[in-house]
Amino acid sequence: MKFSKLAEYYEKLEATSKRLELVDILSKLFGESDSAEIGKICYLIQGRVAPFYMPVELGMAESMVAQAIAKAYGKTKEDVIKSYRHLGNIGLAAQELAKNHKAFANLSVSDVFGELRKIADLGGEGSVEKKIVTLAQILKDLDSVSVKHVVNIPLGTLRLGIGDPTVMDALSIAKTGDKKLRPIIEDAYNKTSDLGYVAEEFFKHGEKGLSTIKLIVGKPVRPALAERMPNADEVVKRMGDKFAAEPKFDGFRVQIHKTGDKVEIFSRNLEDMTHSFPDLAEGVLKEVKAKSVIMEGEAIAYNPQTEEFLPFQETTKRRRKYKIEETAKALPLVCFAFDILYLDGEDVTGKPEVERRKLLEKIVSKDLPAGRQVNQTIRIAEQRVISTAKEIQEFFNEAISDGLEGLMIKKLDAPYKAGGRGFHWIKFKRASSGDLADTVDCVLLGIYSGKGKRTEFGVGGLLVGIYNDKDDVFETISRVGTGLTDEEFRKVHEIGKKLRLDKKPARVKSKIEPSYWVVPKEVLEIYADEITKSPIHTAGEEDGIGYALRFPRLVKFREADKRAEDATTVEEIKKLYKNQYGKK
Repeated sequence: MKFSKLAEYYEKLEATSKRLELVDILSKLFGESDSAEIGKICYLIQGRVAPFYMPVELGMAESMVAQAIAKAYGKTKEDVIKSYRHLGNIGLAAQELAKNHKAFANLSVSDVFGELRKIADLGGEGSVEKKIVTLAQILKDLDSVSVKHVVNIPLGTLRLGIGDPTVMDALSIAKTGDKKLRPIIEDAYNKTSDLGYVAEEFFKHGEKGLSTIKLIVGKPVRPALAERMPNADEVVKRMGDKFAAEPKFDGFRVQIHKTGDKVEIFSRNLEDMTHSFPDLAEGVLKEVKAKSVIMEGEAIAYNPQTEEFLPFQETTKRRRKYKIEETAKALPLVCFAFDILYLDGEDVTGKPEVERRKLLEKIVSKDLPAGRQVNQTIRIAEQRVISTAKEIQEFFNEAISDGLEGLMIKKLDAPYKAGGRGFHWIKFKRASSGDLADTVDCVLLGIYSGKGKRTEFGVGGLLVGIYNDKDDVFETISRVGTGLTDEEFRKVHEIGKKLRLDKKPARVKSKIEPSYWVVPKEVLEIYADEITKSPIHTAGEEDGIGYALRFPRLVKFREADKRAEDATTVEEIKKLYKNQYGKK
């Protein structure tokens, strides 16, 4: 496929404000693609040259891209910046300058992908100039519409609003005419977190190719998710005679991949965090007895003198690109391993919890019982097999007194469900009658400009939403204007500058209009007094009435810990609403 053809589809995708139209346009694009380029197209439509979990970036700032545009069309950098300021988008500026230029070549999708990947791989002395020259040559060889979109890729500003579920629906429709293969595509994706790889295997080998996709060390597995229950009695009813209970830590969920002497650590958001956690990587090599393994745990900062766990705000300081060794000494991490997915060549996700736990205990060094190890970086989370509501409450009280969030309750006979939410795991956190039993993870959808004192921050309030995983859209649930410090208002302003959009994204369903929309990316933990019904918001809307949060306050930014699609779902909100007063 010629890149100019892909650019035509970019134009159509950019123009729509409806999610179903996105699926339709994408399925037609995929229908024109072959197995050699489908993977590359899946990356490119999301502005990438690699899957999201790979730390592959083109490393070009606006100034460098402006220089490349100038070099391509015989202009000065100042000319480009002037046009950019006038038109408000660097892609439009490049398109305008390219209109009177005849492309030297009609590049294919694979040609452009290969050159962009080359830019990402350039490093060291002289790499800045090489990146500029390489991008300039790509632009010379493309038509003006293609140029408009290509220059946004190095800057991470190609914002077509395409989520992974939308891509999966479109892949199925492209091959079968309907969504019947979506669950099989999703299962393969949950195992590898790599849509490009999955699409390529699907286009090469069909449905059979999808069924042969296995866990691969180095490709993160999409994490299993827990359901919520309102009280201990309901947990016992759901779980049966016996079940496992573990402390719920308020840290980073991490997925550890080890093969030989190589260790990779991924966040819950599937981001490669190996560089930030050298102490964890070293601990894995010393303390995990396996040739190859994929295991999950919770990393939490602690005080080695007092053995006290530190709050999430302290743990989050370990997410950094600079002064890593220094911060590791000041805020050492302990990782409490709680599950194993792969061991020495075997996928063990299909084994029941009780068997996976035994495998985990075999490979992690222990100088004391689980949960009580000292002088170890990798420890096994304490687990108790219990059967009554009284035992749940007692263990819960212990966890809270230790400064932890609560408990995770697990079915003993349940497999590990990659990417799935279900009652195989239940999170049990504080709850009191009549109140909202838990915080809600909301997605920032829009920003209201500041008035009065807040004028200096540029932000007066936030429009937040939750995720409708059935329709792959974000639905509004609240406006938030309290609970933010001055510093947090400034942080939202910076987020807004990076993610600002000219129009409502196609995957956002809203009846109200903020001062401006943002890319649905940032997840915020919100606490509210209760969930109410509202004609203003679209979350779980039926007959014109949706759900809303009453008196919402910001608890914390989830940083890179959660993707927007991992936010609280509509179904969870409905359950929380019913649980508040035992509403039916």
